[in-house]
Amino acid sequence: MTDSLPHQAGLPDRPGRPAEDRRHMIRRRTLTLIIIVLLIGVPAGYLVISANQSRDSGRDKEAKYAATGLTQGWPSKLQRRIYEVPVPIPSEEVAYYETNNWKTSRLYVQFETTAAGLDAFLAGVGVGRDDLKRDKIAISDRDQRVTGWDLGGPGPWWGLVHEQKKPAPTRDIVVDMNDPDYPMVYVVSRTVP
Repeated sequence: MTDSLPHQAGLPDRPGRPAEDRRHMIRRRTLTLIIIVLLIGVPAGYLVISANQSRDSGRDKEAKYAATGLTQGWPSKLQRRIYEVPVPIPSEEVAYYETNNWKTSRLYVQFETTAAGLDAFLAGVGVGRDDLKRDKIAISDRDQRVTGWDLGGPGPWWGLVHEQKKPAPTRDIVVDMNDPDYPMVYVVSRTVP
């Protein structure tokens, strides 16, 4: 005994699709090509641009951290804040160098400013001109060798060591007053991490 399965009705008869004309086919293929380009080409383009920007950024950072002496330009705002070195405006001949190790981090900064700029810098550090001592070269020979500074010239030199309670940085400051209207300032700010 074989039971017969119910018989399904076939699809209703549809009239056949008309053949696609050539203009419609070209339009459809063009639209398909545009969609493929947008879905694949645009993200691929962004990927290439992003890779180039990333590589350029890496080169910039590599150059910055491979520096072995003073770099012309201003230290970043973050560096100036961490090391508490308020470079005044206006300042010329600004250069800096940062060293870090497990024991001590140092920021070396030099700049030429005006007499008012020097007063603003000293006030920002928390000292005044009266705290500067004549012929005091507060920056060590070691730190002078690191930066290439020669602080033994004719001067007159004024300097001080501004020590603070840790973790605030200690700053060694030397001012070349050869031209009192445009003093040259040298700072070594060191902090213990």
